[in-house]
Amino acid sequence: MSVPYETAAYEPPESPESPEEHLMRLLGRALNSFELPDETIRQLDCALAHDGSLHSAHHSAGLHRETYRHTWLLADGTALTLWELVHNTAPGSEPQHEVYVDEEEVRTATGRLALPPETPEFELPVQVHLSSVPAPRHTYVVDGSADHARRLLRRAENTDRPGADVAALLTTASAHQITQAFGGPGRAGRTGVGFSLYEHAFLAGDGVEISLWEVEHTATPDGRHMCEVYESEAAARRAMERRAAQVT
Repeated sequence: MSVPYETAAYEPPESPESPEEHLMRLLGRALNSFELPDETIRQLDCALAHDGSLHSAHHSAGLHRETYRHTWLLADGTALTLWELVHNTAPGSEPQHEVYVDEEEVRTATGRLALPPETPEFELPVQVHLSSVPAPRHTYVVDGSADHARRLLRRAENTDRPGADVAALLTTASAHQITQAFGGPGRAGRTGVGFSLYEHAFLAGDGVEISLWEVEHTATPDGRHMCEVYESEAAARRAMERRAAQVT
């Protein structure tokens, strides 16, 4: 039996919503939105991206219920999910919306609905995965990230450093993480020359993760410290090899 999912009511493709608009529309139609913790709402106020998908559905004898999963990517790189229950209490009646903070709560609410027993010929469990919010690869810190990106690019001395387009995108960075990548150049170079490689990962304003690779070394004619920045690890490691070859 076909199920009228009416997904256009949740994610109209012709009218993309911002994370805040999506949240406001969800809270506006939920009868119990006032029960959500204030802390949850505060966290979602600064969300960077969102995704909604149909989790399950049951239709029988004019009654129906659907469960939707709404996930937001937060500024600190974590994700927060709300569960929406949509159902009617009588055949042909208007759907009612409820929202919950975890899956166990929505299961309990579903169990209270007066739906006919679920049977194979009428029950249609659905597991739909739309383009989900990607899980962040890093554990980010919110600490002047846009300024950190600006200072990193400013001290880079290589002529092939990231350009204005990358710099502009990083002005929206809301969080970042710095990690050291181990493994120096294959060539030993002269005694006393040092190389260090760091990944600077940024969480941009649209939820996209961007990494810049910083090479710090003393492979200079006078042995002074030099910083170079590249858009990929491969490019950074090639630069390390070139510098090492020049001082061998």
